[in-house]
Amino acid sequence: MYPHERSLVARLKDKPFALIGINSDVDKDKLKKRMVEEKITWRSFWNGPKGTDGPISRAWNVRGWPTVYVLDSKGTIRFKGLPEKKLDEAVDELLAEAQQEHPDRK
Repeated sequence: MYPHERSLVARLKDKPFALIGINSDVDKDKLKKRMVEEKITWRSFWNGPKGTDGPISRAWNVRGWPTVYVLDSKGTIRFKGLPEKKLDEAVDELLAEAQQEHPDRK
């Protein structure tokens, strides 16, 4: 999903949007190198040495990778497990809602 995530971050750079990643690689040093290679510029957290069974995935009840959660401006999970092609629609929907609630924001 990295190419799609990069395009989403670029498209929404001036919008009230944040992408946060959780990475399940077991080896943190290899992960750091891969993040540079993949041009991951958004905040990304390491799930720990247990990989997919790390503390973040357990807390969020993640059963498969990738799992996408889309939260609204209030922090409420509005979408979970969207296919990549539906992610943009969900984000655009929530941005439109936020614009209606706060018309003074870009």
